[in-house]
Amino acid sequence: MTPSSGIEAQNLARRYGRRWALADVSFNLAGGAVLMLAGPNGSGKSTLLRTIATAVRPDGGSARVGGFDVVTQREDVRKLVALLSHSSYLYDSLTARENLSIAADHLGRPRTGIAALLDRVTLGGRADDVVATFSAGMRKRLSFARVLLQEPRVALLDEPYGQLDPEGFDLVDDVVRELKAGGTTVIFATHQLARSAALADDALLLEAGRVAWRGKASAVPG
Repeated sequence: MTPSSGIEAQNLARRYGRRWALADVSFNLAGGAVLMLAGPNGSGKSTLLRTIATAVRPDGGSARVGGFDVVTQREDVRKLVALLSHSSYLYDSLTARENLSIAADHLGRPRTGIAALLDRVTLGGRADDVVATFSAGMRKRLSFARVLLQEPRVALLDEPYGQLDPEGFDLVDDVVRELKAGGTTVIFATHQLARSAALADDALLLEAGRVAWRGKASAVPG
């Protein structure tokens, strides 16, 4: 992985109505690093990830992913980034296999690895079941399979432990380690601070849309 998979944010701001969800957020993340994003509900974690992923546009400041501007070079950014969000954006009427097949076709990737990916997230036995029958945790696992299918250079994971059981927690840990080992830049927003600190290099703590603290993940304030 080259340094061009790094992320730079400068005075990034985003407003919803009269409320600033992000205000003057600045940070640099080297390519291949893992950043833990912490903070209470409503602190701006999801908005920051969605802004970096080009899902929403900033109202101020700037951000670059792999050297590409998130506003003026959105398509270039999207080729690099995979976003795991609160919403799964899965097709309920299709099977797990069909969901990944559509994603593979859209990404221009072969379908040959789909069975292995479903096994990887322990859904191999449910590959031909429609997603409408899946629990929230199973949907999260399928969303992880889609992230891995993308082979992203930058992975943005919003509350990856949400809806998962203890076995699923271990899956998240393994996936983050796998992405890091492959040189993928990772930002993950989480409330699981003690567990996540072992996976991340650095941490960013948000409060009311502003950076309250930045440092090593092992030293993040509890």
